[in-house]
Amino acid sequence: MIEDIKKACEVMMSGGIILYPTDTIWGIGCDATNESAVRKVYELKRRTDSKALIVLLDNPVKLDYYISDVPSIAWDLIEVSDKPLTVIYDGGRNLAPNLIAEDGSIGIRITQEKFSQELCRRFRKAIVSTSANISGEASPSNFDEISDEVKKGVDYIVNYRQDDSTSHKSSSIIKLGKSGEVQIIRK
Repeated sequence: MIEDIKKACEVMMSGGIILYPTDTIWGIGCDATNESAVRKVYELKRRTDSKALIVLLDNPVKLDYYISDVPSIAWDLIEVSDKPLTVIYDGGRNLAPNLIAEDGSIGIRITQEKFSQELCRRFRKAIVSTSANISGEASPSNFDEISDEVKKGVDYIVNYRQDDSTSHKSSSIIKLGKSGEVQIIRK
């Protein structure tokens, strides 16, 4: 696992994109602060950059760096969530401009899964995490369901958990307004 993390970090530091296991499904990832790397992810997924991608962090303390004003309810929601939760916040900052939605929002998930958490910790920046599929196709629930096109389109494929045939699901998604109002996007 440690060698995978080292190699994945090297690839992302040089502007490359990776295929890696997360706390939900397998993801395509890159340095969330690198506009060129984010563009590569959009191109691989054949997705317009008007449909924002989400990012992973290893620790909620880092939210303040990427969000200009974290609503106080966010801390409670993150703490009590018993499954992976992506929160869409207003006021994204310190990220690649093409990663932040037109309205200034960004989706962020705090990962609790061993590999992706350590990857985020060692990379020391937010990491893009978008489903490992071409836009419009079904999200793969494990490594074997990822298309060859996606596998060939990344610069590095993590070995860890490739043999795990457990079916994994996408995260729940909520949007938080500046006043703390909660909108459920995906259960």
